[in-house]
Amino acid sequence: MTGVKHMKWWGWGDEGIAFDHRDKPEFAPFVERAIGLDVSTATVPVPAFDELDLPASRADEAFHAQLTDIVGGEHVHTDAMARVVHTFGKSIRDLLRVRSGTLSRTPDVVVYPADEQQVQRIVELAVSADAVVIPFGGGTNISGSLEPAVDEERVVISLDLGRLNRVLEIDEVSGLARVQAGIQGPDLERELSRRGWTLGHFPDSFTHSTLGGWIATRSSGMQSDKYGDIADIVRGLRMVRPNGVVVVRPVPSASTGPSIREMILGSEGRLGVITEATVHVHRVPPVRVVLGYLFPTWDAGLAAMREIAESDASPSVTRVSDARETAFSFATRTRSKGIQSVGTSVLMKVLQRRGWDLDEICLSFIGYEGEASHVRYEKKLVRRIVRRHGGILVGKGPGALYDRKKFDTPYIRDFLLDRGAAGDVSETAAPWSRLRQLYDTTMAAAGKAYEDIGVQGWIMCHLSHSYHSGACLYFTFAFVHDDQPVKQYDQVKSAIQQAFVDSGGTLSHHHAVGVEHSAWLAQDVSPEGVELVRALFDGADPNRNFNPDKIIPPA
Repeated sequence: MTGVKHMKWWGWGDEGIAFDHRDKPEFAPFVERAIGLDVSTATVPVPAFDELDLPASRADEAFHAQLTDIVGGEHVHTDAMARVVHTFGKSIRDLLRVRSGTLSRTPDVVVYPADEQQVQRIVELAVSADAVVIPFGGGTNISGSLEPAVDEERVVISLDLGRLNRVLEIDEVSGLARVQAGIQGPDLERELSRRGWTLGHFPDSFTHSTLGGWIATRSSGMQSDKYGDIADIVRGLRMVRPNGVVVVRPVPSASTGPSIREMILGSEGRLGVITEATVHVHRVPPVRVVLGYLFPTWDAGLAAMREIAESDASPSVTRVSDARETAFSFATRTRSKGIQSVGTSVLMKVLQRRGWDLDEICLSFIGYEGEASHVRYEKKLVRRIVRRHGGILVGKGPGALYDRKKFDTPYIRDFLLDRGAAGDVSETAAPWSRLRQLYDTTMAAAGKAYEDIGVQGWIMCHLSHSYHSGACLYFTFAFVHDDQPVKQYDQVKSAIQQAFVDSGGTLSHHHAVGVEHSAWLAQDVSPEGVELVRALFDGADPNRNFNPDKIIPPA
């Protein structure tokens, strides 16, 4: 056995873990109001695994034997479960297709190398045999970066890096760590924290995604305001190619022509296989706290986040939800009793007396880390800004709940799918001056798409990352689908994506391009920009052996 952990084949996360609404009394009424769905019973069962219709593996005995010679027989898999798990990521489109029971193309063989040398030998074998190599981390991708092309006739290898899962070295003087690319988020943080360090990178997919996957997709984490996106965190890289290893040394800065490091970041396996990275690490802060705030309106929350970004404060988290997402957050609360219940009721009455419209309230989370004196200073700065925009502090309780539940939200998608509804996310980034227009345009576009397909749909948003010049807006949408769910999903998703680029936003802030977003790439980076990227991929991989057709659509 490989010993590598994988998510369940039909949904998000671990077997035996699921979203449960029964201790959340406001959830069912909220969903019925939002999308007209009765959540009391599951109506769409997950198909039995043995009912799936899989194509036969194209890896013949000779090729299988060559792979076995490299990694050992127990690390070469052609069984149905391994191939299904490695076919897709975890977008709604992926989950709808795998739940439909028919997979028109899967990897032909899944291979688990133990080290970079084995990766090199596999890559050389694949190129000599004109096979396709698709690097695989945790399988959390939601932009179609993992799937083989339906019309791919060559042998497809899913190269699972899960055995490359160690922290190799920590340079405590420089605050740098050498880490193998296949390590998953919890294992990486556990190993670093054992030595007193943290990476500070916590994407929504943290519990199941890998360092290599973060790099390949230009990931961003919940605390990126302080620690930076993965592009800021990664300083050095090692990437296997057919004739050797690309080595980017972890210097703090360099003027060495076009950045090889930047070429590899976000390349989604199209240039080679990332095996190792040297990353910034930080001492575990003595104080860490996430506080909850309420703003009277969405505009007030956005203005406060912009002013915080301009200030001397440097919070680890700056997040504010619009009124719709705030209502959803309140609906997912567990049943409260006693003092907590009374306190919430009293607060709402006080806000009403102040003239707040309770339907427009926006919930915010702001995080602080560092020495106690530094945290006190930042909290004071932020408190003044929040007050200037009419907001109030509501304490540690909401922030502590957010901290505990922040990685659980994807399980709600499976809950909805079990009941015939689709829910997914799209995110973008834009300058502060365009943010509100982008929000309004996107909300209207989604509403029009719902109207066109004749469904009662829902869309909500939060600002999740703040920068000097702008911020990320993260949209979540859901609707009850008919018997053509992928077609309906495409219409809604396309409307949202087009609204992004029409409003001056990017096609994705941190979920990558894959095949899901490639149709908008030319509008985002210009047609000539696409041609530059195409020339890079064609020159580096002329026979299209490395994860072909991702990012750049086929010519």
